Amino acid sequence: MTDPSPRLPWIVLCAPEHADVLESEFGRYLRDYDIRVARSGEETAELLRAARTGGHQVALLVTESRLPDDQVHMAMHAWRGIVPTARRIVTAHWDHFMDDAAALRPGLATGKYDAFLLMPRGARDEEFHTAVTELLSDWGSTVAAPEVVAAEIVTPTPDTLTAQVRDFLDRMGMPSAVVHPDSQRGAELLASYDGPRDYPIFSRIGRPPLAVSSVRDVASLIYGRPADIDVERVVDLVVLGAGPAGLAAAVYGSSEGLSTVVIEADAIGGQAGTSSMIRNYLGFPRGISGMRLAQRARNQAIRFGTQFFTGWPVTSVEPGADGKPHVVRTEGGDVHARAVVISTGVDYRRLGIPALEDLVGNGVHYGAAVSAARELEGYDAVVVGGGNSAGQAAIHLARFARSVTILVRRPDLSATMSDYLIREIGYNDVIRVQPCGQVVDGGGDERLQWITVRDLNTGEETRREVAGLFLLLGAEPGCGWLPEAICRDDRGFVLTGRDIPKHLWVGGSPPANLETSVPGIFAAGDVRGGSMKRVAAASGEGASVVPLVHAYLGSA
Repeated sequence: MTDPSPRLPWIVLCAPEHADVLESEFGRYLRDYDIRVARSGEETAELLRAARTGGHQVALLVTESRLPDDQVHMAMHAWRGIVPTARRIVTAHWDHFMDDAAALRPGLATGKYDAFLLMPRGARDEEFHTAVTELLSDWGSTVAAPEVVAAEIVTPTPDTLTAQVRDFLDRMGMPSAVVHPDSQRGAELLASYDGPRDYPIFSRIGRPPLAVSSVRDVASLIYGRPADIDVERVVDLVVLGAGPAGLAAAVYGSSEGLSTVVIEADAIGGQAGTSSMIRNYLGFPRGISGMRLAQRARNQAIRFGTQFFTGWPVTSVEPGADGKPHVVRTEGGDVHARAVVISTGVDYRRLGIPALEDLVGNGVHYGAAVSAARELEGYDAVVVGGGNSAGQAAIHLARFARSVTILVRRPDLSATMSDYLIREIGYNDVIRVQPCGQVVDGGGDERLQWITVRDLNTGEETRREVAGLFLLLGAEPGCGWLPEAICRDDRGFVLTGRDIPKHLWVGGSPPANLETSVPGIFAAGDVRGGSMKRVAAASGEGASVVPLVHAYLGSA
């Protein structure tokens, strides 16, 4: 359909019977993509091999539900082995959509393809194209280098801080690029920079470049600091933490008339924001990345008037007394609020091996670190952890890495991971699960090059060459900054409602369901003792806490 272009990513259509329909429908993408058409499964495979050999990126594979020379399941499996990063759609002609659905829909649950759609029957079938653009957007944000960037980082040698800044920007939904100071673009940026050449130097479009020494510097340049709030102003609600619980509290609080401020120590989205694809969240049949879910929620809250400040960990909370507001203190300023919701979530436990801790950001990552996946093409990676976040990270990494090993201490994944993820992992040839294993050592010259794994059954230790180690080691609440008046369990999680010991009940009545032992201070999400540790559950608690805040403010 188009002249060969080494620049445009490909959309490949496998259309044995209805090429006219699919070519017509995908004509709207011709400006930004090179549309290629094949007539069989083998011809499609040959086309994909040619793309790989020629260095062409394949963004999307679209196939009819019936092929003359293969079954769709088997063909998709083979095609993924050739271009693992491409998103995949099966579309059925309306004459046999219902007949094929029973056999093809189960493939979605095991990740064989990303969508099963009815072929458009006429012009402007926007339901079909919504699915296409969502998948192209997902591919573009995780695979392709951004064509348009929102921020640039000038540095001669990418280092740990540069990697941390890029990861923060990715999680905030801000495409970025690293620019060498000797390049033409680097010279253009530095021409407007008046200061010492302390790299990295950060530039946001429309703002002059500035040297930064931490991710917090970048966050404050973009989103400001809590001190920007008028010190005389007392807000109705301050939400501590912008994971799913905090974002839901912000949306419902501000939409119902509460002046609302959110303070987040890291990037919007919390741990959930690092998930490459959440497939079991209500209302997103094709899944949604944690970053996109978080940014949509943030934009929704901003629409209702919420103020966000990121990069500022809370250092202390001083409960109000005698009708005075609570005071939330950060290194960037204080916020006075009539009510507080603690939704700071949990942190991943540290591995505690000095040689590996020294390599954090250089091959060793706590969390999924989606931005690091691109660097692993042709290399081996290990994911440590058996929860859903670990499974999602492994599936994403498998698009890039030569092999991905999920390392767990348990005999298998069944006790800790959702069934749909276990099935998808089982279908993926790139991923294997190594049970009863533990990382005990590792190292490398400037970057991770090897780890040592101990078999917990035999005690045998094996050294492995790996380029990426992703540590998703379980939950620690990290609530040492909370005052003693807020009751916690023996693991440090915040207690609420009837879980609080009776001698701490005010007036002999238990606190509200999500209220802490301090009136007017609430907790929601993973930080709360007894919470479910799921994105949907955290969102539900964040929404549920707002009526309790209203009731408290109404009685105060």
